Amino acid sequence: MSQNRYINLVKISQEIIKKSRVPLRSSIYSKKKFNQHQLLSLIILKEEIGVDYRDFCDILEILTPIQDLLDLKEIPHFKTLHKFFTRFSGLLFNRILAKTIRKLLQKGHKIPVTSIDATGFTSAYASHYYSNRIEKKRRSFVETSIAVDSKSLLVSRWKFSKSPVNDRKHAK
Repeated sequence: MSQNRYINLVKISQEIIKKSRVPLRSSIYSKKKFNQHQLLSLIILKEEIGVDYRDFCDILEILTPIQDLLDLKEIPHFKTLHKFFTRFSGLLFNRILAKTIRKLLQKGHKIPVTSIDATGFTSAYASHYYSNRIEKKRRSFVETSIAVDSKSLLVSRWKFSKSPVNDRKHAK
């Protein structure tokens, strides 16, 4: 994969992030080392490359054009990226990622082949068979559906629901 592709991805993601009105800092008390725009662009690039946080920070050290483009004085620690991503709004990230992918497709990038899968989780320890046998309904249930670009393994969308839902409903 060419480095040009990654530079274009970072440029487009920066443009979309600025239009989305994401504030530079999450709080007035935030450290001034990195801003949210830089970290969000790095998360999108990490997902495109398809590596974990540690490996991404190692790779980022040799990607000096991207460091210059994002105006990074130093490489963030992998925990910084991880903590930022866990605190950042999932809905807003989903919108920014969708707009970035749409813009990349408009610029002539190939259309991704998407795979969709879902799974459900319950907080009850009893099995489904046992719950039916004693006629006790499960109260808490979460179903997750994830859409993944099959070629780059980039997670393009995700959706959560509080009850069992057919995958087709989330696919739309």
